[in-house]
Amino acid sequence: MALMVTGLLRRYALAKSIIDVPNARSSHAVPTPRGGGIAIVISFTASLLTLVILGYAPLGASVGVGGAGLITAVIGFMDDHGHIAARWRLLGHLCGALWVLTWLGGFPALEVLRLRIEGQWLLAIFAIFYLVWLLNLYNFMDGIDGLASVEALTTSFGIAFIYWLVDLDQLVMAPLVLGLAVAGFLYWNFPPAKIFMGDGGSGFLGITLGGLSIQGAWASSTIFWSWLILLSVFIVDATFTLIRRLTRGEKAHEAHRSHAYQFAARLYGNHLTVTRAVFLINVIWLLPVAVAVAMGWLSGVIGVIIAYLPLIGLAVKYHAGELEE
Repeated sequence: MALMVTGLLRRYALAKSIIDVPNARSSHAVPTPRGGGIAIVISFTASLLTLVILGYAPLGASVGVGGAGLITAVIGFMDDHGHIAARWRLLGHLCGALWVLTWLGGFPALEVLRLRIEGQWLLAIFAIFYLVWLLNLYNFMDGIDGLASVEALTTSFGIAFIYWLVDLDQLVMAPLVLGLAVAGFLYWNFPPAKIFMGDGGSGFLGITLGGLSIQGAWASSTIFWSWLILLSVFIVDATFTLIRRLTRGEKAHEAHRSHAYQFAARLYGNHLTVTRAVFLINVIWLLPVAVAVAMGWLSGVIGVIIAYLPLIGLAVKYHAGELEE
């Protein structure tokens, strides 16, 4: 479905002149239609509804994850068509986070190096921060062709595989259909992209992946660590970049081109090299570590350290957060 809907959205964007025109902050050189990520929203939401009707997905969690995704997608879609002030976007993002947490029952107890954290309010605050940051960092990281799609695809299929390995069959279908929806969009978004995802699609993916990860945490505390590992390319680059920018007194919401992936794309002169590298890192490096954690061969914290340290090294190597040239 996403393959066909993306094509229709591309025609719509061209007809309505919803075009991303390159400027000094852009990582592309050719005017390109945007907003195609709504195809992922439509495809996943329709598939999730079908799964609920057929009894392959729980109603409460599906309403929570799907509703938060729709709230975020609407905000992003409106922003793609005009401009919404940062404070109103943030308020909408907080509403989306609260919606999914309400339906999921909050955030479960988390085990950190044999220490069990059970404080309800502490975990709730952590979960809200986690969801809002994941949503926004996904917007930040959607800056070159195919990158956000590849991250979502490998994370979705990777966690579905892990769920199958650890006999959490009831959780397999939601990330699987999300991955399939992203795959349909990726056909149009693969370098050189014929259409961009837009804030509606990237924000939707961020909070949807976050909501699914909390659903997984309720089934197994260990699984949440596997999610953090699978998402680590985006988490490390975005967080490392933001910290460096904030220490210089820059505003978090200001447009820039100082993420590691953006420096790398300029260094190599194309988007495909970076997008392909992220795919390989996710599949060859991060997925095996996430599997080892899910199977109990590594503790969650150790797995995260093993996954994140090399990525921090890459962030430093590719000047994440440094002043742009």
